[in-house]
Amino acid sequence: MPIYEFKCLKCNECFEILFTSTQDTAELKCAKCDGHEIERVLSSTNFSVSSGGGSTGASAQTRSCSSGSCSTFDIPGPR
Repeated sequence: MPIYEFKCLKCNECFEILFTSTQDTAELKCAKCDGHEIERVLSSTNFSVSSGGGSTGASAQTRSCSSGSCSTFDIPGPR
């Protein structure tokens, strides 16, 4: 049962959603401000990237933002 962490881009609140199966659906909105502009946060405790030859499906995107540079990590799983 994976737990995914999200961050609200409107109020910066971080929250978690538990999925009990791959068929689960959840409304992705912030409980604090009801904002729908959220992005998934890479958790340091529930995901690891192996150095083996197989692909993990994880990727990182770096872009310019007002504070310098920002990175978004795309990891496998429900969106």
